[in-house]
Amino acid sequence: MASCKATDAVYHVDPPPAAKKLRELFYCAHMIHSHIAHFYALAAPDFVMGPDSDPAQRNILGVIAKVGIAVGGEVIKHRAFAQQIQAVIGGKATHPVCGLPGGMSRPITEEERIDFEEKAKSCMEFAKFSLKLFEDVVLNNKEYLDLVTGDIYTMKSYYMGLVDAQNRVNFYDGDIRVVDPEGKEVAKFRPAQYLEYVAEHTEPWTYLKFPFLKKIGWKGFTEGKDSGVYRVSPLARLNAADGMATPLAQAEYEKLFKTLGGKPVHATLAFHWARLVELLYASERLLEMAQDREVTEPVVRTIPTATPDEGVGVVEAPRGTLIHHYQTDEKGMVRKVNLIVATAHNYPAMNMSIKKAAQGLIKKGKEVNEGLLNMVEMAFRAYDPCMACATHTLPGQMPLEVTIYDCNGELVKELSRNI
Repeated sequence: MASCKATDAVYHVDPPPAAKKLRELFYCAHMIHSHIAHFYALAAPDFVMGPDSDPAQRNILGVIAKVGIAVGGEVIKHRAFAQQIQAVIGGKATHPVCGLPGGMSRPITEEERIDFEEKAKSCMEFAKFSLKLFEDVVLNNKEYLDLVTGDIYTMKSYYMGLVDAQNRVNFYDGDIRVVDPEGKEVAKFRPAQYLEYVAEHTEPWTYLKFPFLKKIGWKGFTEGKDSGVYRVSPLARLNAADGMATPLAQAEYEKLFKTLGGKPVHATLAFHWARLVELLYASERLLEMAQDREVTEPVVRTIPTATPDEGVGVVEAPRGTLIHHYQTDEKGMVRKVNLIVATAHNYPAMNMSIKKAAQGLIKKGKEVNEGLLNMVEMAFRAYDPCMACATHTLPGQMPLEVTIYDCNGELVKELSRNI
């Protein structure tokens, strides 16, 4: 979708209303399947099974065994519903082929719209169930709630996200809004203006760059108002917005901030709760779009006529803000591309979160075991990073290396896996 919007801009073409609605409908389905996968496969094992449980059980199968096979069936069913919607609109669920400069490749039928509507209603109920599960397992468990709100997993930063005209969360379109660690708006700009606000720092030890807020500058890996480090994510979107655009999600949005002490929330593990709030919003919005008869209008493309040159497209990917910037020649051949993916936006903060968790958890006299290392990983996993996408390498497993020194700088212990 970011690419579709970027090519619209390259060709100076505005898609018809039905195409825009069809794209957003498709994108809501994408958010649903991704948020379900992340919460149940990556987040739930730490809370349902426990962060220091046996790795053989600390996975999606262990979660299903504990909460019941029926729940596991609902997880699979609703993720499939979302991907089925994507496949119908996109040609295939993964790497869809529906987007064209100026619109979409084909309209949907009334029968397909009705099917989407029924699936959306079911997804709404599943989202409500997931929020109740989170409340029962995490919020009603003092140990887990203390873990979420504790200093180990807290980092004060700026936050970025797309908002609509009322400053409410929107995944597909809007302005980019940035708030400071106190929740005050410091920037709001159109996607095409991103280079006026965001710059990238490089370090010799990594291929991935470190984005930062240009007006504050790169101050190193430090948190707080004087640092240019910002975060994107489900929680960042909620922090950067003034609310949600659907009623049920708005109620859950208010509950999250009331429970966690008001806006903005700096608790990294609260990313998981925010994902479930967004799961409900995406389901509500999917239902709204599926009930809009204009989504079946046959005209879903405006044929480009202008000479292509340059364009920027931005959407909110499940992990956070996604920027695509293309420059072409007069024939539309791409000459230059700049992408800032959510993992890159969050790269400075991820490094800082991992370090803070490790320093807070690894102490003299405390055994460094598998459970403790997993708790360090939890700081990384909350961001749902795609390092393979961001660095163009695919190790296939989660490599982890921990080196522990005493106060004199003497090596105490080394641990590693998948290195």
